[in-house]
Amino acid sequence: MSHLIIFRHGQSVWNLENKFTGWVDVALSEKGNQEALAAGEKIKGFHFDYAYASDLKRAQNTLQLALNASGHAPITPIYNQALNERMYGDLQGLNKEDTAKKYGDEQVKIWRRSFDVAPPNGESLKDTAARVIPYFENEIAPKLKDGKNVVIAAHGNSLRALIMYLEKMTPAQILEFEIGTAQPRLYELDNQLNIITARNL
Repeated sequence: MSHLIIFRHGQSVWNLENKFTGWVDVALSEKGNQEALAAGEKIKGFHFDYAYASDLKRAQNTLQLALNASGHAPITPIYNQALNERMYGDLQGLNKEDTAKKYGDEQVKIWRRSFDVAPPNGESLKDTAARVIPYFENEIAPKLKDGKNVVIAAHGNSLRALIMYLEKMTPAQILEFEIGTAQPRLYELDNQLNIITARNL
């Protein structure tokens, strides 16, 4: 059996300002730092053989703060762009309320909550899954099948793609699945990656 723990980064400065962030490399807010430390308290006692984060510092800093707060022995994390947040294209940097006024609530809801409709010059959740899942299957799954324990800090949409894959959800189910900031989710997996238990810590 292996443990996989995943969590979204803590609040970023653009989460705080209600902006579309995507691939823009913004920092954690002070609240985000505190959330990361609180996540560390929740993962105390777990041992990880591998630690992963996206190529964006809000996920990397959340991972490092959480591991430090948990008292985990030093571990060299692996960062990869495949785990990045969904790319929001032309919406990146725009305030979400202003965007809704410009394009209409319904259009913005479609961009944010549909599975396969991308914002202008951006990615849909389907596009995000098309990079997250192969990376997971090729890089991370073999380690879990070998009984190793893994922690991943990433983003709301890259984690939605991964949860959809692991928990065999439909596109409709995953779009309604809320992922809180810095809320660790634990999976206990057998060596074929079947879920024994899945729960938030």
